[in-house]
Amino acid sequence: MGRVSVEIENHIARVTLTRGDKMNALDPEMLEAIAAAGDSLMDNEDVRVVVLSGEGKAFCAGLDVMSFGAMAGKDPEELLMPRRFGNSNLFQQAAMVWRKLPVPVICALQGVAYGGGLQIALGADVRFAAPGTKMSVMEMKWGIVPDMGGMVLLPQLTRSDVIRKLTYTATPFEAAQAADWGLVTEVVDDPLAAALALAEEIAGKSPSAIRAAKALIGFAETHAADEDAVLLEESRVQTTLMGKPHQMEVIAANLQKRAPVFK
Repeated sequence: MGRVSVEIENHIARVTLTRGDKMNALDPEMLEAIAAAGDSLMDNEDVRVVVLSGEGKAFCAGLDVMSFGAMAGKDPEELLMPRRFGNSNLFQQAAMVWRKLPVPVICALQGVAYGGGLQIALGADVRFAAPGTKMSVMEMKWGIVPDMGGMVLLPQLTRSDVIRKLTYTATPFEAAQAADWGLVTEVVDDPLAAALALAEEIAGKSPSAIRAAKALIGFAETHAADEDAVLLEESRVQTTLMGKPHQMEVIAANLQKRAPVFK
């Protein structure tokens, strides 16, 4: 996949942006590689959790400036309107694929997460950031709007006035402020170590229950105004878990005071 590496060990998939010399800036090849990396994990039953990170001093500096110049000469409708990935174009898929994955995705942030880089991080379930990590909804700097899934993801994480301020101004903000706004889960000295530790914990839980939980949370977020539908979905999902092999192994392991072993 070139600009992205995927390594799977002990049910944890480590996805790493590997254009560290360019601060993992997004060019067409990088966008294709990110989308392909996510897609490669979609049907992998062995994977229970994903850790998403960027090599080098930055998670992702956003759109590569040279690529932006090249795209400026293309027909915007031909570039953006085709839905290559279900409901998403390529740019959106680079962020939304992490939300679409059936397993949790944990993102480790350092340096900067600007523009598209921030939106990719927002696609994860959990975000750990190093102190001082800088972020920005950067698009207004270039006279455009967030268009990589940000308007799906941001409203699920923070307040409307915060979204508007960040979008209208492109003002950078640091990890501590991001945590206060709900855009970062925790600020930690070593975000990758924290992400891997959480991934290991999640990988030890019931695989079917974890997948069901992610799907149920997504359903609840998108049907928040329909209480009846959410309550019914809770019950429906629970019926698919109770008494099944994974749950029975969890019960046995708890009673025997041992770690569960899932087949």
